[in-house]
Amino acid sequence: MCMDRMFLPAPGYRTSSTADIMPLVKHLRKTEPLWKEWDCKARKSGLRQTIYSVNGDQYTGEWLNNLKHGKGTYLWKENRSIYEGDWKCGKRSGFGTYSKQDSNTGEYIKIYSGYWKNDKKHGYGTHFYSVNEHYEGEWRCGMRSGWGRMYFANGNIYEGEWLEDKQSGQGMLRLVNENRYEGSWMNGKKHGPGKFYYLDKGQLYEGIWIEDIPKSGTMVDFGRQGAPFPTKYPIPEVKVADPEGILEKAQTYFLGDQE
Repeated sequence: MCMDRMFLPAPGYRTSSTADIMPLVKHLRKTEPLWKEWDCKARKSGLRQTIYSVNGDQYTGEWLNNLKHGKGTYLWKENRSIYEGDWKCGKRSGFGTYSKQDSNTGEYIKIYSGYWKNDKKHGYGTHFYSVNEHYEGEWRCGMRSGWGRMYFANGNIYEGEWLEDKQSGQGMLRLVNENRYEGSWMNGKKHGPGKFYYLDKGQLYEGIWIEDIPKSGTMVDFGRQGAPFPTKYPIPEVKVADPEGILEKAQTYFLGDQE
């Protein structure tokens, strides 16, 4: 009679298991790089003394989360220019003044004084192009846009609307001899309905302009008796049927595609 035999391990004998076969796996603890810890400790917030950049630029003023924020002064070493004013999130934003150092005298000459946004002139401000030429008015994204007055070096003055650094809209240009143009502008040129007062001759032209060229209009005497250099003879009266209708048709012809 056959009997099944069951073998039992001897005392002290250890049987193999899955744990004995698989290698030991350890979960490494996540650690931040040392530079991050050092950066947190060096993070600038609040009022600080002068901070020097690698290229030699320097900033003195307020910080927030390691960014220039608040009141501060920045000095560029390369072109010796300086900005004094408001900062926001590391950029010039608010009211501030930008100046450059004169290479001959060493004095700082004011270039722009006014409002900024995202490091560009934005809002109302005054820009000095030279001793005899400057602009005061509105800016948008670093360009003259909105209402403004430009004093040119040759003595001319423009006052009116601007768009992307050019006269566009309604405006008046007064020449140095007191003659002036009042009317429409586009891309920096007289364009559309306008009036030109020849005060030196005592005449007035009113009509349509296309890119600085008068195309259709009327010329009449205007203050001829008080003009310093009047023409020898007055402008003769020209009689035509329906002059207003003729000018209206001319305006439609020249400006019809743009209205």
